[in-house]
Amino acid sequence: MARRPWYFNVSRVRLERVVRRFADRTPPGTLVLDAGAGTGVYRRLFTHTRYESADFAKLSTRYTPLDYVCDLSSLPVEDERFGAVLCTQVFEHLPEPGAVARELFRVLEPGGELVCSAPFAYREHQQPYDFYRYTRYGLRHVFEAAGFEVDRVVWLEGFFGTIAYQLDAIARGLPRDPRTVTRGRRLAYVAPLLVATRLGARFLSGAFARADLRWKYTGGGHPKNYVLVAFKPRPADPAAGDR
Repeated sequence: MARRPWYFNVSRVRLERVVRRFADRTPPGTLVLDAGAGTGVYRRLFTHTRYESADFAKLSTRYTPLDYVCDLSSLPVEDERFGAVLCTQVFEHLPEPGAVARELFRVLEPGGELVCSAPFAYREHQQPYDFYRYTRYGLRHVFEAAGFEVDRVVWLEGFFGTIAYQLDAIARGLPRDPRTVTRGRRLAYVAPLLVATRLGARFLSGAFARADLRWKYTGGGHPKNYVLVAFKPRPADPAAGDR
């Protein structure tokens, strides 16, 4: 296994694990939809299935070969086509998330599983297509309102992972030239403050990222992302009422 650099994105490591477990429990030959597939980073985990991808393809991203270039609220497929649906880090970019949840419900077969991740605390990105952040209750509400049975909504990373991200944001966001902050004698105070904080934040970011992979602390603070696992209910058995 390649040695990780001192700084790394703990959320990507944890999301890889979540999707790998989802892929492992998806039966061979299942038709899987990667909704908002982007670069298709998880395609390789579903080689035992029939993998299809969809995205609106409006960014400068190097998209994976897409089966459907479309708005996710209007997938050009028949009802109940897919046995499983994956949708990672997409729902913050949807202007009408409820409409997309209903569409994913439509194309998922009864009993099919959906795994979705979405951010709670993250900077704006992929502008101008960045609209929402989700609490666990908001994410659950969107999918339950669409008809899904939500099995669980859990933290993707622990609070240490969130701290790692926030410290990295400090290291990247602080100005490198203290003269953009102040001039004159105040530079003697501001310059070493910025340098020490930036270097310290970068070091601590890596330390907290590594700590999160060893100890997923959820006893306080908040996650950077949530993961939702849900199912499309199977139709009630009419015969069951006669028993």
